[in-house]
Amino acid sequence: MVVTLQIESHRRLALFGMADKNLKALRQLLNVQISARDEDVRISGDPEAVEQCAAALAELKKLAHKRGHISTEQIAAIVAGITQRRAGGHGSLLYTAETGVEPRTAGQKRYVNAIEQHDLIFCAGPAGTGKTFLAVALAVQMLRANQARRLVLVRPAVEAGEKLGFLPGDIQAKVNPYLRPLLDALHDRMPFEQIRRFMANDMIELAPLAYMRGRTLNESIVILDEAQNTTPSQMLMFLTRLGEGSKMIITGDPSQIDLEPGQSSGLIDARCKLAGIHGIAFIELDKSDIVRHRLVQNIVQAYEARPRHSAPNESPGHP
Repeated sequence: MVVTLQIESHRRLALFGMADKNLKALRQLLNVQISARDEDVRISGDPEAVEQCAAALAELKKLAHKRGHISTEQIAAIVAGITQRRAGGHGSLLYTAETGVEPRTAGQKRYVNAIEQHDLIFCAGPAGTGKTFLAVALAVQMLRANQARRLVLVRPAVEAGEKLGFLPGDIQAKVNPYLRPLLDALHDRMPFEQIRRFMANDMIELAPLAYMRGRTLNESIVILDEAQNTTPSQMLMFLTRLGEGSKMIITGDPSQIDLEPGQSSGLIDARCKLAGIHGIAFIELDKSDIVRHRLVQNIVQAYEARPRHSAPNESPGHP
């Protein structure tokens, strides 16, 4: 099979690399023949390999336009993702070869596809559906492939019925408990020493939502977790931080809102106000997408069947 692509001359150096080293890498990875003359790139070989090479060049072209250069590690990551997708998967979610993960339900597959194809993604669903885990996994993959300069993990500092203000320590010590779940998800993807090194180099940042005010986040993957606990004004503030070359993933569980009575959830409000805007994806997960312990699905189902504050023996004056 032979396929000919057109590559503008001013993009050749960034895409092909010095002495066509990127084309040589593709030849070795996919066992195809590639030749370039003027603005034409000719790919020949096994039909499946040729199609994979053409798809890889299309992704690399976008990356070269955005970043100005391409590394051999990026080429390998993109080829691996295309190979896995064509084998029925949904792109490599690997940071190292030993820690792989793939979407396990139809809802999770829609979620992963939305992250890959959109710059602003909302994902709502019950506990255990992998909202945060998959977002972090894909973000780490993109960071590893140099598709973003930094990863920013954000949470609102809202207490789930408990008052933590009296705890000792400075502001960092007080907000650490809120950010711990994000660090746990990150630790599942990367060794702790690497996380610490990336945080020291400002490639990874964990921050409470209030710290986002006044910032512009360029070339970043930004994840807002527990977004059901934002107010509409906080959500607007956060969404307007989106900068050039960035991607935002917003996750939350509308059934676990810890805001003060009478306050509206920014997650629910955004779903109403932003519906229909091109380029924004809304993914709804449900109990069928729960992949934690089998009991979590039963617990969610039980709480859905019996509304809050309706215990069977509850009566006026009963404690």
